[in-house]
Amino acid sequence: MIDNYCEYGLGSLMHNHPSGDPTPSRADIEMTKEIIEAGKRLGIAVHDHIIIGRKGYASMKGLLLI
Repeated sequence: MIDNYCEYGLGSLMHNHPSGDPTPSRADIEMTKEIIEAGKRLGIAVHDHIIIGRKGYASMKGLLLI
């Protein structure tokens, strides 16, 4: 996966919440911002971070969190 990010210079993050609630936690938001900053230093843009749960999904970009 990292190889693809480096080759194309962009990517999206995705993970699940076993609780079923896809709402991003404070830790999710903070870690995503850290990954975005690290990506910038490597010339990699993070397009979005999607969280999947039984109740649907949440897009951090769509929620204006990133």
